[in-house]
Amino acid sequence: MGRLLIVNGSPRAPRSNSKRYGELFARCFSGDTDTYLITEKKHMRVFEELNRYQDMLLVFPLYADGIPAVLLRFLQELEAFSPSQKPVIHVLMNCGFLEPDQNQTACDMVKMFCAQNGYRFGSCLLIGSGEAILTTPFAFLARRGIKKLAASIERGRPGIFKTTMPISKEMFVKASTQFWIRYGEKNKIGKQQMETMKIEGEGTEIEECFRQTD
Repeated sequence: MGRLLIVNGSPRAPRSNSKRYGELFARCFSGDTDTYLITEKKHMRVFEELNRYQDMLLVFPLYADGIPAVLLRFLQELEAFSPSQKPVIHVLMNCGFLEPDQNQTACDMVKMFCAQNGYRFGSCLLIGSGEAILTTPFAFLARRGIKKLAASIERGRPGIFKTTMPISKEMFVKASTQFWIRYGEKNKIGKQQMETMKIEGEGTEIEECFRQTD
C-alpha cells in the first residue's frame, strides 16, 4: 500500500466541513496520509511531490451542482503540469441536499478529468445532507461510508458508495430551515433577510454568513 494525499478542495478548507471528513478518512485509512489545503495555493510544490503518492483523495463540497472554483483551478494547473507518475484519483464529497445522487455531476467532472489526462479514477463516496449529518445521531452512517471508502482504496478495488440521513424530505426541509434560521441569528441575520435575493451591496452580511459554511 502506497502513500495517499488528501486534497481538501473546499474554498474554506482550514475550517470546513470537508476538513472533518478528511480527518475521519485519515483515521480509517491504514496507510500513510498527507493533507493539502487547497487554499494554501502552493499547487506547484504539491505537483512536484506527486511521485511520492500512489493515491490522491479529493475531498470537497458540491458548489452550484459542480466542483468548487478553487478545486477546478487546481485541476487545470495539474493538467498543465502532467506528472510522470500519476496517482489514482478518488473522491469524497458532500452536498447540502438530502439525496447523495445530487453529487453525481460533480463526480463525473472528476472522472472526465481523469479520462482526458491519463489518470485512473478509483473509488468515490457521495454524502447527502453533508452539512448536518455529522452533528446528528446518523453520523455513524457517514463514518461507515468513509470506512468502506478507505477499505476499497487499500484493497485497490474501486467502489461507489453513497449515504445520507434516513429521513423524509419533509422532515429534512423542516430541520434544515431551522438550522439556517439559527445560523443566521448567530450572524445577526434575520429570516426575512435570508429570503431576499440580494447577497451583495446591502446584503453583504448575508454573503459573509454563507461564506462561513461549507
